[in-house]
Amino acid sequence: MTAVSRTVRIGSSHGLHARPAKLFAQAVKDSGIPVTVSKGSGAPINAASILGIIALGAEKGDYLTLTAEGERAETVLDTLAELLTTDHDE
Repeated sequence: MTAVSRTVRIGSSHGLHARPAKLFAQAVKDSGIPVTVSKGSGAPINAASILGIIALGAEKGDYLTLTAEGERAETVLDTLAELLTTDHDE
């Protein structure tokens, strides 16, 4: 099985703070497939970990790389990318 990656830009005006991080981590858990996320040249972390996501310190305009493996990887990444590019602080 090959991994699928996508780079997305953070849309929330306050970055990935607790609320959007929780929404994102929950969506990863609900997907049922392994997903990692990384910022810049940093090591990939488990995208289902809310603490790991907050620890990335992702701000509005930062780019994150999502990687997923599995039959539905493309679809899952579409959903996750939409969550990250949406401004949840409006």
